[in-house]
Amino acid sequence: MIKNIVFDFGGVLVDWNPRYFYRNIFKSEEEMEYFLTTVCTPDWNTQTDWQLTFAEAIEQLIPQFPQYEREIRLYWDGWLEMLHAEIPESIAFKASLRAEGYRLYGLTNWSAETMPLAEAKFSFMKGMDGVVVSGYERVKKPDERIFRILLDRYNLRPEETVFFDDHIENVIAAREMGIHGIHFKDAEQAERDLKALIESFNE
Repeated sequence: MIKNIVFDFGGVLVDWNPRYFYRNIFKSEEEMEYFLTTVCTPDWNTQTDWQLTFAEAIEQLIPQFPQYEREIRLYWDGWLEMLHAEIPESIAFKASLRAEGYRLYGLTNWSAETMPLAEAKFSFMKGMDGVVVSGYERVKKPDERIFRILLDRYNLRPEETVFFDDHIENVIAAREMGIHGIHFKDAEQAERDLKALIESFNE
């Protein structure tokens, strides 16, 4: 029986994308894409989710790409513009699960520096039954230790827990812990896959 639903935040409940900011900085899409795939890459950004402060990450990157010093330094200044909006369909899906009596949790790779900014912007983050943030724990998905923190802190049984994440490697890691991992693509698909999972218990 499923009792607990765990959501990743970015890409699942929240539309975060550095392009929302950098489209106003670069003169062309081509240069912006080069910058975001070669300079301030997703892997570089991930360091701020658990390992480095933004200041440390920025100072380490500038010597590698001195020609982009200004744009790299703007990453912190423009972060709130990257945090675009809630994903309405996902928020509605989450609300429907709450109405059905499920307990709702968050498990997110997110910087300790920017999580307070996100919480101030999005009220749903404070309406969860519990949240585990990589930046606070100093460990990130897909490391099994962060899943163990979630399970132990909130006394969750893996077999009673479903985890939605848009990154398949995190879904696989959850499954290896005995959690029902579902690869999130959109709210409609997530709702359909959850329904199929629940129905499989009755077969």
